[in-house]
Amino acid sequence: MRLNALDAEDGEWLIGYGDVAGDISLSASANLVEAAARLFDLLHAADANDRPRIAVAPIPSEGIGEAINDRLRRAAHR
Repeated sequence: MRLNALDAEDGEWLIGYGDVAGDISLSASANLVEAAARLFDLLHAADANDRPRIAVAPIPSEGIGEAINDRLRRAAHR
């Protein structure tokens, strides 16, 4: 998993956020509460697609964004 991605590289499924649209978005309106609510479902959807890697757009490290980024870093180390 590649974090803080602005674009998908070859073979990546991009989970977007805010202005980074991606293949699917945690929150197109950059709402951290919505992003947190959708995180696990979108990680599972990305894992189930036909591309071998997942990329995730930058998530602000403020408020609940800190918890989202912590979970993403943990997932990236698996």
